[in-house]
Amino acid sequence: MKSLADQIREQLVKPTGKKEKSEKDKPVKKAMQKEIESAILAAILNYDNTGHKSMVHVRFDEKTVRTMNQFKMATNVDVTRLVSFAVQHLFDTCPELKLTIKQFIQNTEL
Repeated sequence: MKSLADQIREQLVKPTGKKEKSEKDKPVKKAMQKEIESAILAAILNYDNTGHKSMVHVRFDEKTVRTMNQFKMATNVDVTRLVSFAVQHLFDTCPELKLTIKQFIQNTEL
């Protein structure tokens, strides 16, 4: 199911009936025009979240939401993919978080 914003973006991208340009004359998005220079952006673009079924409701401040939406428009990376990647990356790069979870489980009585 597409959101209203996605539908509007698709309509804005559609050709207006003018003479079609050849493939090499068409403008290419800046993010895709040059090779991906950022390793983190390449990792986000390659991150596969198609098998993820669980949902979590999270809250962000207004500035972060605006930044995430601008990131989506600039790179065509869905916000869900960005957040999913960010959380996974956080747990992978900060082992002390997993240690905290393990300590909690060990201290929990059954």
